[in-house]
Amino acid sequence: MELFIDADACPVKEAAFKVAARHGLKVYVVSNQKKLLPKSDNLIQITVEKIFDAVDDWIALQIKPNDLVITNDILLADRCIKLGALAIDPRGKILDENNIGEALAMRELLSELRQRGDLQTGPKQMGKKHHSHFLANLDKVIHRLKKEG
Repeated sequence: MELFIDADACPVKEAAFKVAARHGLKVYVVSNQKKLLPKSDNLIQITVEKIFDAVDDWIALQIKPNDLVITNDILLADRCIKLGALAIDPRGKILDENNIGEALAMRELLSELRQRGDLQTGPKQMGKKHHSHFLANLDKVIHRLKKEG
């Protein structure tokens, strides 16, 4: 099992690094620009071109069944789930084949509401509760994947 992080706007990278190290996981930190990463043999920085979906495409080409991706991007999560992986968002929501359809439908609905002007706000700012939820669910999903793998 390996961990992939859609890193350009990921607010939980450092927390994910710590959890991954505790589990001995290799982590691919994928972004359009270099990130300052802690020195670690298990962290691999991947910098892709600054073109639309380059990060998503790289992750989708590399991810395998029982891998895990951390992303806010529902479309990337869907691609990875179709390849047998799981996804978790920075707020700790685990996405899999059982709930990705609902997440895609909600994304479409919210996009339509924003386009019509019926929805003016985005997601609430992340707080300590979200961070704790992410850490608990990241550990939970890693244990689940290890058990299945």
